[in-house]
Amino acid sequence: MTPMRRRPPDRGDPGSSRCTRYRSGVPDRLPSPGPSFLREQKLEAGGRSLRIGMSQPTTTDDGWWLALVWVTDDEGVVSFVELGPAGGPRPEPPLARLGPSLAGALSGMILEDAGRLCIRLATVTPADDPTRPWRVPAAVRAAFRWEPMRAAAMRPNELAETVLAAFRRSAEALGRP
Repeated sequence: MTPMRRRPPDRGDPGSSRCTRYRSGVPDRLPSPGPSFLREQKLEAGGRSLRIGMSQPTTTDDGWWLALVWVTDDEGVVSFVELGPAGGPRPEPPLARLGPSLAGALSGMILEDAGRLCIRLATVTPADDPTRPWRVPAAVRAAFRWEPMRAAAMRPNELAETVLAAFRRSAEALGRP
């Protein structure tokens, strides 16, 4: 007769002597990315007053204008859920609503190449659960190629201010059903 081997206790079992519960090093929210390159703008969402900021934009060799835009409160970067409608967010990802709204707000400034607007948006962190795309921090990597004449007629800070204001209006629109 072979001796029965005991299975080691489950690590997550609180009654186990080998319980390895520890405080997670990952915070519930991302901290604010730092001071905004421009003066932060106030954003109204769900009856709360939030702030929207932007990193200093850079331009790549191939003409893409890049910046990081985020929405914060006193505790850090808020999630897109907090910007969504009171009845709950729509099923499509937040960037599917933010992108067209932002493109419309910057209408005439974004370069059109082969019939497509040169705008790229991505969240800073991907969703942990693809079925819940709104549960990500409201921090967006944005890339644009500008109409050359429009970009030449604006100072760099004026262009950045225009983009930040467009993001604010588009983020506020996420809360509308």
